[in-house]
Amino acid sequence: MERFPQGTRRLAVQLRLDLDPQWLWAVLTDYNALHQYIPNLSSSRLLWRRGQRVALEQVGTQQFCGVRFSARVELELWEEREQGRLGFQMRAGDFRCFEGCWRIGVDPTSTWMLYDLKVQGMPGMPIGLIEQRLQQDLACNLRGVQQEAQRRADLA
Repeated sequence: MERFPQGTRRLAVQLRLDLDPQWLWAVLTDYNALHQYIPNLSSSRLLWRRGQRVALEQVGTQQFCGVRFSARVELELWEEREQGRLGFQMRAGDFRCFEGCWRIGVDPTSTWMLYDLKVQGMPGMPIGLIEQRLQQDLACNLRGVQQEAQRRADLA
């Protein structure tokens, strides 16, 4: 995690997997179903597709100190399948900044998946207090993608 001024944080989590990258890509781009296997998403809906650009509306929820927190974002994503990159940027929503990318690659020993997020809360949002939770949630979200990709690969 990197800390920037004004409550901005950059978080990155990477997993190494024994899985064909095509399954990870298929899961990440199954936009209307993301909330079924990414634990902190309560909904994900494809708004439009224009070639390799898509727009999604997502609502995330989590429990923090006994309080249920919910945030909505409208994201624009660009698919760069050949490069194994799925970039995203918030167009509207409950953050001042929410942008990053998913990356999938292969090296001589394994497949890897990286989630890189830059987030800045709205004024008054205690981002410092939820840093630990954000880190835990990102790892959990990657595991959710991994488990769904493995499930799909096993069914094939």
